Amino acid sequence: MNSGVNSAPMGTPNSDSSTDDAKRPAEAEPTVIDVEPEVIDVETVETVETVETVETGEAVETGEAVDLENGEAAAAQPGDEALAAVSPATDEELEAIAAALVMPERAAPAGTSALALRDPMAAYMAEVRRYPLLTREEEHALARRWVEHGDQDAAKRLVSSNLRLVVKIANEYRRGYQNLLDLVQEGNVGLMKAVHKFDPYRGIKLSTYAGWWIRAYVLKHILNNWRLVKIGTTQNQRKLFFNLRKQRAALVRAGIDPSAENIAKELDVSTEEVVEMQKRMGAPDASLNAPLGSGDEGGRTRMDMLEDVSGGPEDEVSSAQFKTLLHDKLRTFGATLSGRDAEIFTDRLMSDEPVTLQELGDRWGVSRERARQVEKRMVLRLRAFLQEQLGDAVEIALGRE
Repeated sequence: MNSGVNSAPMGTPNSDSSTDDAKRPAEAEPTVIDVEPEVIDVETVETVETVETVETGEAVETGEAVDLENGEAAAAQPGDEALAAVSPATDEELEAIAAALVMPERAAPAGTSALALRDPMAAYMAEVRRYPLLTREEEHALARRWVEHGDQDAAKRLVSSNLRLVVKIANEYRRGYQNLLDLVQEGNVGLMKAVHKFDPYRGIKLSTYAGWWIRAYVLKHILNNWRLVKIGTTQNQRKLFFNLRKQRAALVRAGIDPSAENIAKELDVSTEEVVEMQKRMGAPDASLNAPLGSGDEGGRTRMDMLEDVSGGPEDEVSSAQFKTLLHDKLRTFGATLSGRDAEIFTDRLMSDEPVTLQELGDRWGVSRERARQVEKRMVLRLRAFLQEQLGDAVEIALGRE
């Protein structure tokens, strides 16, 4: 988003719930907040309906998915009613949230100049109340000014008038992540993204559209900070992180054995991924440098008990010799090439920074597909040459489609 939109503590959106279609506007830009559009690369946040804490097993009801990697809010799915009807927090709701989070202020010790302790979240919500709600007409007019003229003041008012919505949504996750202020900060980033991409001509209320982005950034923050070691690095791992316990409970209620195979079938992942995630979520992180036990006089750690899977000296020597032989064979093969084959071999297959097929096509005045065909033909020649020289023991996949 443009740098003029700030996330200072501010107010709330229009409190009238929208009954419009909650399906999101289709977008396809990378995630950007206060920087140029290609700077931040955000991963996909998976669908979440229930997040349970490992320590307490408490459930946190949540919404649906947003794909941040492609810069898109996911289309509404069955069961999206709660998200579609999202509306900003009223003053009464904010007071209830503040009451649940209240940290009694303590006066400074007598005779000292120390500052009295104050709850920063309560101070933030007090600041949020200062900013007025927008009517539907005001919101539409400001959104048009932002979209059509790039009015920074209009964008700022749209952000500031929706911060109560961020507090309301973030509060839903506080049992899964104790630091509510962190969740609010992440939600504010999602709110700015929503304002940046909001289309006022689709008849959708900003708070409804922004709810997708706010939840997505909150969920991504929870996922990335759940453990010291990141627990979800692939799409399937994120799906399992958010849905594993919920799916197991659903199978139990249905009278079905909650085995890894049945869970994998329901969530469309592999059994191995389910077993791995069960192990990762079933135990806390363990330091490899921690001692094995208090009675271990040798001071051995878990690191000492790990198997060394690297090869011995013989394997290292053999590998070095093979690499030298392969390099010589490749150099010999390259000397036999000319024209386009030589260019592909030198600039694409053997280069540390290979050119693209499109660049080769532009260089030769042909299409990318034609360049790919020339490369494929040359790679088949190379594979046949290596098999002839080194035998079937070498399996090399060359070429970059």
